Amino acid sequence: MTNKDNYCVIMSGGIGSRFWPFSRKTLPKQFLDFFGTGRSLLQQTFDRFNKIIPTENIFIVTNEIYADLVKEQLPQLKEDQILLEPARRNTAPCIAWASYHIRALNPNANMVVAPSDHLILKEAEFLEAVQGGLEFVAHSDNLLTLGIKPNRPETGYGYIQIDDQVGNNFYKVKTFTEKPEIELAKVFVESGEFYWNSGLFMWNVNSIIKTGEALLPELSAKLGSHPEVYATPAEKAFINEHFPTCPNVSIDFGIMEKADNVYVSLGDFGWSDLGTWGSLYDLSEKDDDSNVTLKCDSILYNSKNNIITLPEGKLAVIEGLDGYLVAESNNVLLICPKDQEQNIRKYVNDAQVKSGEIYI
Repeated sequence: MTNKDNYCVIMSGGIGSRFWPFSRKTLPKQFLDFFGTGRSLLQQTFDRFNKIIPTENIFIVTNEIYADLVKEQLPQLKEDQILLEPARRNTAPCIAWASYHIRALNPNANMVVAPSDHLILKEAEFLEAVQGGLEFVAHSDNLLTLGIKPNRPETGYGYIQIDDQVGNNFYKVKTFTEKPEIELAKVFVESGEFYWNSGLFMWNVNSIIKTGEALLPELSAKLGSHPEVYATPAEKAFINEHFPTCPNVSIDFGIMEKADNVYVSLGDFGWSDLGTWGSLYDLSEKDDDSNVTLKCDSILYNSKNNIITLPEGKLAVIEGLDGYLVAESNNVLLICPKDQEQNIRKYVNDAQVKSGEIYI
């Protein structure tokens, strides 16, 4: 049964440059169907939360250039459920705006905040954890995140170190650690005290606003100066004026790593942050030589550990590659070692400097 006081905010404004050339400025990864399911990552995220959150209580925060894409992919949403950012200012301003907006609609609201690009294989267990988390924050001033039990030393995720247990499967957070080097990641996994930071949060709307006012006063001064404008016709003009001048800060750095009322709920939901080609490779079906072929056809000789994706109807014939990414989309072909995908943002920047927006 859904709860009228429970709300969901899906953050869907990123460019997804680490998935270039598939993810482009005009059509970023959250609007793409990577697995051939007929639903984009954004649509899958909406479908998941809509099982426990009423449709009218789900909000999408995205950049204003993606307004038509969101409306096209989620036609069941009303226009005022799509919060359009006039500028990119990271996750703390995004979440602050959504919090003030939802509080104006329901001062008792509990929120789950989720990125639009996560994959959840064990959906029933995940939704049960979210419902338990919303119940936890509804009766306290605590901020909650979901921690994922690591199954390998991963350098692409942040980590949460747990402290004392409070209640059923809730733990005080001891430390947050940004993406570690591989040796430190191995120590984290072996210790049993560290969990992956899922980037998924839950809190009561009053708790996050109060904590934000204490830890990010400049942001609160920008967006919280006139709470009476939210959920009124004056809101859009107010946001257009004040949002672009907000500090560019993440919710992790600005609040979660500094607050003393942060807790974590632990789980194993078949979770993946679908943030990189490497994560897509890990999740995809492989042939006998550990090659992944997506969308296109391929004939491979003496090749292993590759991920190959071309437009449908194309054939890739490859010999002698080991551990490479071969990706073609529209007017860009990218070939690079799979373990050097951290350089993709550099490739994007260089392409933009050399040729402008044509390849971005």
